[in-house]
Amino acid sequence: MRVLVTTATDTATKEIGARIGAVLGGRGHVVDVRCPGEVIDVEEYDVVVLGSAVDHGHWRDDARLLVLRAEGELASRPVWLFSSEAPSEASSDNVIDITDVLSATHAFEHRTFRPRRRDHGARSGVATALLVPDDEDERWEDVDRWATSIADSISSG
Repeated sequence: MRVLVTTATDTATKEIGARIGAVLGGRGHVVDVRCPGEVIDVEEYDVVVLGSAVDHGHWRDDARLLVLRAEGELASRPVWLFSSEAPSEASSDNVIDITDVLSATHAFEHRTFRPRRRDHGARSGVATALLVPDDEDERWEDVDRWATSIADSISSG
């Protein structure tokens, strides 16, 4: 199948999108990884994975604009969504408002990849609480599991 992975991005979200694309490609799918602004339409794709960094609880404008531009095409094919919160915003009670995106795309699933809280000492010796993954390998395993579940879903029909 032809799969589009598109991310409205900061660096972390772009890396997640690239990782999802690599997993799907490794499972035999033809994958394009692009920014939303580079996507003219989604008609040539069988499946779309759309992700966005989150700013103050909302997806970035370029992801939302892609959904508006391609709403009919997105609603007529399998779509998965993911969000990536910035470390400064991630918390267990932070709500991500993508109700309009879910409604427009009829997505199968929305997944949020959040960093975890851990204390790190700053160079000055002052400990600061940063929101980072407890274990970078664990974060990528989570992304890989999710991408594999998408691959299994689209491979089985």
